[in-house]
Amino acid sequence: MISESLIIFTRYPQPGKTKTRLIPILGAEGAANCQRKMTEYTLAEAKSLLANHPLLLEIHFAGGNLDLMETWLGRDITYRPQGEGDLGKRMMSAFEISFAAGMSGVIIIGTDCPGLNAKLMDEAFQLLSHQDLVLGPAADGGYYLIGLHRLIPELFVGIDWGTSQVRQQTVEIAAKLNLQIAYLPILNDIDRPEDL
Repeated sequence: MISESLIIFTRYPQPGKTKTRLIPILGAEGAANCQRKMTEYTLAEAKSLLANHPLLLEIHFAGGNLDLMETWLGRDITYRPQGEGDLGKRMMSAFEISFAAGMSGVIIIGTDCPGLNAKLMDEAFQLLSHQDLVLGPAADGGYYLIGLHRLIPELFVGIDWGTSQVRQQTVEIAAKLNLQIAYLPILNDIDRPEDL
């Protein structure tokens, strides 16, 4: 019986609609191609984790549609549209759906972090078995991974998404709730030209 879920948040790589902060240096096609390659890499790492760690793998996407996603990444994965609202609302909804389906451990990752590999994903699930919250800190002040074993809505409210304050605000909320936090290593995101 599978009780853990790994959710990948990504965007369909449509030129001009994805990785827009990289367009000045890569162009619209190049930025979309960067998004495409990073998503494919992250998915390959997630699938290699599946070989030793049974879990439900889902892709929650923005842009495109189900047919485009399946044509791009294959039909052997569960896909869901990310839904409406800011990043916090979308992540909270993803956690809510997974826990309602009976999952006891859920991790959400993005695709912007080439340093995130199967070994680190596995480590995150190990840590989650005895911590309330697992965070993969990004060098820009955000996080590339968040793991929970129950829904904690407070972690997704009142956060200045897309800023360097995201992780600090999340940690402060977790401290107020007396949550035990485990951290993975700090990794770099690819968001801006200087990140390349």
